[in-house]
Amino acid sequence: MRKGILTIGATVAALSLGLTACGGDDGGTSATASGAPAASGASVGKIGVILPDSKSSARWETADRKYLKEAFDAAGVESDIQNAQGDKTAFQTIADQMITNGAKVLVIVNLDSGTGKAVLDKAQSQGVATIDYDRLTLGGSASYYVSFDNEKVGQLQGEGLVKCLTDDKVEKPIIAELNGSPTDNNATLFKNGYDSVLKPKYDSGEYVKGPDDSVPDWDNAQAGTIFEQQLTQQPKIAGVLAANDGLGNAAIAVLKKEKLNGKVPVTGQDATVQGLQNILAGDQCMTVYKAIKKEADAASQLAIALAKGEKPAAPATVKDPESNRDVPSVLLDPQAIYFDNVKDVVTDGYVTKDELCTGDFAAKCTEAGVS
Repeated sequence: MRKGILTIGATVAALSLGLTACGGDDGGTSATASGAPAASGASVGKIGVILPDSKSSARWETADRKYLKEAFDAAGVESDIQNAQGDKTAFQTIADQMITNGAKVLVIVNLDSGTGKAVLDKAQSQGVATIDYDRLTLGGSASYYVSFDNEKVGQLQGEGLVKCLTDDKVEKPIIAELNGSPTDNNATLFKNGYDSVLKPKYDSGEYVKGPDDSVPDWDNAQAGTIFEQQLTQQPKIAGVLAANDGLGNAAIAVLKKEKLNGKVPVTGQDATVQGLQNILAGDQCMTVYKAIKKEADAASQLAIALAKGEKPAAPATVKDPESNRDVPSVLLDPQAIYFDNVKDVVTDGYVTKDELCTGDFAAKCTEAGVS
């Protein structure tokens, strides 16, 4: 599926080297790691970015938008960042407007591969360079793909759930799985990752496979309804593999009503303030931290180089299973977060102490070493 997975530092360094080494068609000077302007006389085009929504995860507006805009502004490159708010028609309309308004590069987080492919193909037909950001568009034509090693994300979730169940000395736990959207290739990769950890335990009889459902569009309200049904179907659920913090919180809300929160470990992903607070409270077992600034920086470096007419190298490739195409890629390394290293997310600047350590969480932050 993927080749050349690198750590965050190595990936960004490799990408920077690629940008420095690979000139554009006009022989102009390439972008550097800092996004410095191109050589005198080089033309820089506008960059359009389409984010997916603000409901499935807070990250798109609180992190990705901010970091991408900061990078483009620092490089003196004009950008237009919009959010489709989960609307596939709006997604396509925004893309059309960006192309009409002169975007030379389009960075997209697809809502599904069908919509994403239509946008990418139209952009390509009009000479607009494209980047799949965070989610690979299956069968698409993106010039580059920038994301995390998403099977590794799932693996960390599976290992995290095992760790928490082992720490709690739970025998033959019944596991419920709350998977992400069936139209998101990342959700498939996450599930591949955590099932690689859980399936051998199901097969050996050490764990019992319980309800296993996907949540359309990563919708947290639907996740709550689905998990209520799972718990009704199997009241003895002892562990919940939730694919992100929003789905995890939906499960925790149901567990609270049954006075089971803190007794049934729940996983997550994205290291949101809510997810980290759930970990501090003991209601969530772990989350997976993806250093969004590193992802945004890698994507912005590629986009800026493309906007200058360059053809930067990428340090990895990912095989698109639908088209069988090797997509030039940057894949970053995720990190598992538990109570004892919540502080890492704060130290990295992704979440601030003021955001996290409010009210009753202040004492928990002290206990967890957050400073």
